[in-house]
Formats: sequence, C-alpha cells, structure tokens
Amino acid sequence: MEKDKKRTVHRSSSKKKNKPKLRFSIGWLIFIFIISFLACFILYMIAANFNPDFFLEEFDSISDIVPEEKPTEPTTELTTEITEEATETAVEQKEIVNPVPESAAAEPSYLSSCCLITGSELDGLDEHTSFTDVISNKELGAANCGTVKVESNYGTVTVYETVKIKKPANVYLMIGSDVGKASVDDQIAAYTALINSIKGALPATNIYVISEPPVMYDKETLTNEAINAYNAALLNMANSTGVYYLDLHSALRSETGTLSEAFWDYETLNYNEAGYQTIENYILTHIG
Repeated sequence: MEKDKKRTVHRSSSKKKNKPKLRFSIGWLIFIFIISFLACFILYMIAANFNPDFFLEEFDSISDIVPEEKPTEPTTELTTEITEEATETAVEQKEIVNPVPESAAAEPSYLSSCCLITGSELDGLDEHTSFTDVISNKELGAANCGTVKVESNYGTVTVYETVKIKKPANVYLMIGSDVGKASVDDQIAAYTALINSIKGALPATNIYVISEPPVMYDKETLTNEAINAYNAALLNMANSTGVYYLDLHSALRSETGTLSEAFWDYETLNYNEAGYQTIENYILTHIG
C-alpha cells in the first residue's frame, strides 16, 4: 500500500515540473510600442530632411501644406494707389460748382458722347444742332419721370432704363414740362430718385440738370414765376445729389424775365435757329 502511494505522488510531481509557465507583462508591450513609434518617427524625419520633395509626394497639392503668402509690397502700393484715386474722385465730385461756370468751348463732336432726355421743352433740338441723341416725350414731367416711358432705338422704357442701357458718357436732363401742374415737392422727390438711380448704376456718367427755359408770356398755370421757383429747387437738388446744374434759363431770358423774342419763332411757336444755336453754344461752353 505504501509503495503504491509513493508511486502516485511521484507521477504528480513530475507533471508539475514539465508544465510551461506563461506570464503577460503590459509594461513590456508599452515599451515595445514606444520604441517602434520612435524608430518610425526618426526614419520619417530623416527621409523628409534628405528629400526636399518629400512633402510634395505625400500630398496631392502644395496648397495643403504651404501657408498662404502675404501680399507683397507692390500689391500694397497698388492698393494705396487705388485708394488715393478713389479719394481724388470723391473730392472732384464734391468740388462741383453750380451753376456750371463758362468754360472753353468744346468741339461739336463732344455732343456725340451726350444723350439729352427732355419733355416737350427741347423737342426738335436734334434737327437744328449737332446734338443728335435727343429723346423726348411730351408727357414726361418731373413728377412722373420715374414711370413715364420714352421711345428710343433701345425700345420704349423708362428714363432710368434708357440711360442704363445706353450708358452715355454725359447725360443731359431737361425735365419739367409739368411746372405749374404738379407740386414742386413731388417734382423734386421724383427727380432726385431718378438721379440717384442713374448715379448708382452708372457712377462714371456725368449728369447735367438743365434749368427750365422762360416762356414768352404767362399762361394760366405755367408762369415765369413758377418756373423760377422750380429752377431754384433744381439748383438745390443738383447740389445735394452732386450733379451739374446748367443755368440755360439765364441765357434765353430777356431783360424783363421772359423768353427773349430773338430766340422765338411765332409761326412754329418754337425756338428759331438763333434759339437752337444759343442752346447748343451754351452746352458746349459750360462743361464741368
């Protein structure tokens, strides 16, 4: 019995000695990871230092890795020049003197860069002068200048749309055939809106507001007194909106304040050749 028991104990002891011992250490795993990472990082930096195009090969576009360059000095100078030019332009606009004083006479070819829009006042000017681009509508007045349409080779549209399409270098406006029929406040409000719209769409276009001419004799609603009041409001409007004002009224007025008979044709009830010539000469000698 004792022999069998010892034999059994001996076998059990032999089995324990032959069994492998496995131990897991997380510290060693972290150490190996750090060593591997450092090795890869060192190799990566060595490759980047020895190959100048390394980053270009790694990325599709240089813009992904190269920061945006700062503006160079020439760009700064150009910006300064543009700012100064804009400032000078603004100063020029503020220096408008109204009524426009007399200037050296321009050649009649100057009128080819001009467009005149009027009611019935200067209808026919293009037939007697070098002013070829004259657009008129007998229904056009100051109070309705934003809605009444005029006809030209660009179609039948409003005054603003006509000017916007034509884009003239100089636009002349004589709009006031409704003097004595509409209130001056309504006339100036609509006129001001028209001018501001044109200035917003065509800032490079020179805008000339022409005063209403005197009449030969007063009518029931249209009187020279009403015309004078309207022209005074036009002058204020031109100054407030920064556009030119032509005092054509004074060039056509007689000593008594009415239209001079030297410029009137009693048969046609319109200006005669001397009248049209005076209007043309006044425009050519009063350029801002």
